[in-house]
Amino acid sequence: MDKAVEDRNVREKAAKAPRSRVSGIERSIQILDALTEKGVPASAYDIAKSVRAPMSTVYSIVDELTARRMLTKVEGGLIWLGPRLLRYGLAYQAKVDLLVEAKREMVRLCAAIGETVQICSRDEGMMVVTAMADGDSHFRISSDVGTRVPVNWTASGRLLLGHLPLKERRAAFERYSQPSPTGRAELGAVRLAEQAGEDFQNRLAVQLGASEFSVACIASPIRDAAGTCAATISIVLAEEKARRKLDFYADQVKAAAAAVESALGHTAG
Repeated sequence: MDKAVEDRNVREKAAKAPRSRVSGIERSIQILDALTEKGVPASAYDIAKSVRAPMSTVYSIVDELTARRMLTKVEGGLIWLGPRLLRYGLAYQAKVDLLVEAKREMVRLCAAIGETVQICSRDEGMMVVTAMADGDSHFRISSDVGTRVPVNWTASGRLLLGHLPLKERRAAFERYSQPSPTGRAELGAVRLAEQAGEDFQNRLAVQLGASEFSVACIASPIRDAAGTCAATISIVLAEEKARRKLDFYADQVKAAAAAVESALGHTAG
């Protein structure tokens, strides 16, 4: 059978197939999550494999989301996130005071020390770069806004779990930890859980060459009103430079995190 005819038949069956509102919403979120996780456009077949859904279901939902500009078709008929999502993201971001204040402090710190500064948050078992200001040094890192790495790879990743009870921290690291490209990231859930708790209490976490060769990350937690780690602010720089001036950078990033909390009125000890 011709592929175009086959696709049309699948779409026609999908259009006729009943689907509950809840399941449709869940599948839509799964598709958006799958594309976000991949980071590149994908075919309907690849998406169906990722979310473990029937092709007919994926075709139907993709058509609906594309019609509403939540998804878009790009070269080769591949599917990617649509422009309407940007509107939602910007509207959400405009109302998130923590991110606004964190970005302001990120820019100030970057200008003061001349190094790359990031704001990071957690999405399940991944640390996500939420905002970044590039320093003026010759050293450049490969990550960018939207970069996602396992929580055990970075200093920020540990801090984002550090406020949890020990048992929950251990379970999270057991579930989400993955080997890093350098082979230097800690994988032991017990050790990671203990270190994350200590880092959070000390308001400082340091990672030297664990996720990328010769790259250091020095991070401090930004706590919300409940005292949990809502985000982190971190300095990303050459490992050799970090080792030489570790105390200086540690003081700078801790002060920056405290400034964000103070601006938000969060003064918990």
